[in-house]
Amino acid sequence: MAATASVAGGLRVAFAGTPEFAAQALDAILKAGYAVPLVLTQPDRPAGRGMKLSPSAVKQLALAHGIEVDQPEKLRTDEQRARLAACAPDVLVVAAYGLLLPPAVLALPRLGCINIHASLLPRWRGAAPIHRAIEAGDAQTGITIMQMDEGLDTGPMLLRRTLPIAADDTTASLHDRLAALGGECIVEALGTLVAGGLAATPQPAEGVTYAAKIGRAEADIDWSRSAAEIERAMRAFDPFPGAVSTLRDTAIKCWKAQVVAGEGEGEPGRVLAVDADGIVVACGRDALRCTVLQRPGSKRLPAGEFLRGFPVSAGERFAPAV
Repeated sequence: MAATASVAGGLRVAFAGTPEFAAQALDAILKAGYAVPLVLTQPDRPAGRGMKLSPSAVKQLALAHGIEVDQPEKLRTDEQRARLAACAPDVLVVAAYGLLLPPAVLALPRLGCINIHASLLPRWRGAAPIHRAIEAGDAQTGITIMQMDEGLDTGPMLLRRTLPIAADDTTASLHDRLAALGGECIVEALGTLVAGGLAATPQPAEGVTYAAKIGRAEADIDWSRSAAEIERAMRAFDPFPGAVSTLRDTAIKCWKAQVVAGEGEGEPGRVLAVDADGIVVACGRDALRCTVLQRPGSKRLPAGEFLRGFPVSAGERFAPAV
């Protein structure tokens, strides 16, 4: 719900964030009528085929609204913090910024720093909460609005909202729903903050897990794992880094699959059956029918189309991608 100008009026909200997840939160804050005197975001990075320097999603949105943008490499020195200090924000909202905030920054805003985190803390503290929730088979996740302290996502909770994880959710689809929810939650939290009613609840000591950053090496499919685990990993690593296995010296990405219970007579990675509906591969437990695949230089294709360009036969064996 958007705050009225009278509710939002007077509260100066600086913002720190970088990717699309953060841009949706900034957009919600602006639509709610809050004054945003400064946006912090990561420096422009090379992107695309030409590897040209590209601004972050947050920077693009801020510039479109005429908001001052600062892109320090770090926030360790007075000089690096000068523009943030000069704008004298009442609160700093942080969402997927990409930098740890030193104590001097945490203490700078009158009302402190508030983080939008894409999990139900204390579960999945850290860099990749959306991926890890899907990979682990969690039934639900959500958004936690948290008062930041010096720890990694350890601060007291100000607001939590849950969101179910669908059986076919990928990181891409769940990200989009969580980004929208994050925008709603931060506007609600800021409105309550203005009214003086935002209570802080310490995170429980039980149930703490950490969402480690996703590495490219995790893309390699380990067919000795259960079919259910591999299927979840495929969805967790969509769009990055994908799930990859090698067949006839060709790296094949498997984007979608279905668990085939009771199948799996064969060594892990062995192709058990092939038809237009998919390629059935033996796993450590049960089997997987891979239904959407991709080879280098091509796009994602349903199994039937993929097989027309890259025939696969029962008895062949997928090997780890090297």
